[in-house]
Amino acid sequence: MLVATTNELAGYRITAHVGMVRGVTVRSRSVIGNVGGAIQSIFGGNLSIYTELAEHARQEAYQLMVEHAQAAGADAVLAMRYDANDIMDGITEVLCYGTAVKVERI
Repeated sequence: MLVATTNELAGYRITAHVGMVRGVTVRSRSVIGNVGGAIQSIFGGNLSIYTELAEHARQEAYQLMVEHAQAAGADAVLAMRYDANDIMDGITEVLCYGTAVKVERI
């Protein structure tokens, strides 16, 4: 699956717009993760526990979006974006979305 944040794909021509596709995941921090993050925050710098959680959530949302596009018969997803919202304290929704298209090589 070709995925781009741009509205066009170099070397390809869009032959059909399939529609919007998305992948969504809702993740929470564990008590152990919160304690580890609090300890890391004392020393400053990258809070790797939270970075890892955020990356895992984005990857999961991305994979779900790709699966949605494949199920719809698309060859590519254009204008891909991420969005995240707090549902409640410690629980975050991560959304990955874009426009599914059919393409052919120029």
